[in-house]
Amino acid sequence: MNNVLKNVLLWVAIGVILMLVFQNLNTSSSTPAQVMDFSTFVTSVKQGQVADVTINGNHVNGSLSSGQRFSVYTPANDTQLVPQLLAAGVKISVKPPEGQSLLLSILISWFPMLLLIGVWIFFMRQMGGGGAGGRGAMTFGRSKARMLTEENNKVTFADVA
Repeated sequence: MNNVLKNVLLWVAIGVILMLVFQNLNTSSSTPAQVMDFSTFVTSVKQGQVADVTINGNHVNGSLSSGQRFSVYTPANDTQLVPQLLAAGVKISVKPPEGQSLLLSILISWFPMLLLIGVWIFFMRQMGGGGAGGRGAMTFGRSKARMLTEENNKVTFADVA
């Protein structure tokens, strides 16, 4: 393998390792929440078993009065959920919906430009040394024909026919 390919593979490996490290750091280390269906969640709210909730878009995390953590997805644009929670005396906190990570958005926005630069570098390397010699891409039109004179012509028509 040439040095350029080794360097590219090294940087790709470093990038993948860094992304995995950041992903592991961003995940919460708390106890895993039990996934609850929506109807069970509504029943628990009506029975007063829900202590607090955190609403994040259509995803609700919270804890029951017993201390057990739960996670539930709510229907989109459910206007009855918050009044039900308030009526049951549940402590509500709201977070904005999570977007893409910063690293992923940077990678997505810069990838096309980096790809074009990589292709440009590849073609520039293929062109070779330039000038009159070399194996470059612009040498296809160079003629290797030589001037034929009477003295250099050793082949006659009789030799060929």
